[in-house]
Amino acid sequence: MNSRELSDRYVNPYTDFGFKKLFGTEINKDLLISFINSLLHGKEVVKDLT
Repeated sequence: MNSRELSDRYVNPYTDFGFKKLFGTEINKDLLISFINSLLHGKEVVKDLT
């Protein structure tokens, strides 16, 4: 298996497409809320997103 085949299996979260694919869907809403809350270090708490 060459490196091209291996790299096609994963989404790069550092790209716009990858970030939106991981965090921009309703299925992953809880993941996005958790990610945002970790960036805020408890100063604010996100409970829901629209």
